[in-house]
Amino acid sequence: MNEISPSRPPDGLAHRRLCLAADVEQYSRLDTRMQAAVQSELVRMLDEAAALTRLDRAAWKRQPQGDLEFAVLPEATPEDAVLGPFVHHLAVRLRDRNARSAAQRIRLRMAMDMGVVADAALGHAGPAPVAVARYVNAPQLRAVLATLTAADLAVIVSDQLYQDVVRSGRPGLDPAQYVRAHVRVKEFGGYGWIRVPGHAPDDVRSAAAQEQEPTPEPQSDDDAPSRMPLSQYVHQGAAVGRDVVGGLTVGLPVPPPPTGPGLAL
Repeated sequence: MNEISPSRPPDGLAHRRLCLAADVEQYSRLDTRMQAAVQSELVRMLDEAAALTRLDRAAWKRQPQGDLEFAVLPEATPEDAVLGPFVHHLAVRLRDRNARSAAQRIRLRMAMDMGVVADAALGHAGPAPVAVARYVNAPQLRAVLATLTAADLAVIVSDQLYQDVVRSGRPGLDPAQYVRAHVRVKEFGGYGWIRVPGHAPDDVRSAAAQEQEPTPEPQSDDDAPSRMPLSQYVHQGAAVGRDVVGGLTVGLPVPPPPTGPGLAL
């Protein structure tokens, strides 16, 4: 079997690369022995899925982080092979492993983006590694895995990957299987597309909508005179008001008090 093993660029130079992160759900609840076992199993399943897809894992620049593996894939890696067959084989590996009654169940969130990456002292630098770290922690992705309890894997890809690769008509990639989500994590904001192998898009869409909306802060009587009233409602995926989720902040001006004859100033 011939593996896809593109040549590596010189270290330290910025190149456009495919970045991937796989994060174990609820890893912190495990004891030390189980954490070590889960880490080994995660690496094994990623290795097997890559081998079945004819991807050379030895050429991946991997940055393990305990419950998460971040990887920068070689230049010229076929994105459609990663988004399609690799994800499929990983989902099958997870399903088969979790079917063993004695096994500690492993459920994964996975994120992918394509962008500029450079080697750095602590790993990698560039917008793509940052974006992947934010996408894998997207509230919608967490909500999907929490709601669809039968799912073992939930995947989110950047809007660029969706537009350039998923919608390109390549075999094995169905744009209709992806659900768009507006991701806001820390200072990052952007659109991503979520797919859960084995689950219908309507189920994914409904699960993503379970993301908790922010709750207005209670106001005391002392606060009332000094704070202008703020409304909070959801409009096109953005919460508008004091607590903002979705990147839109709206201050509602308070009209000046009316003046005129007979009104005390």
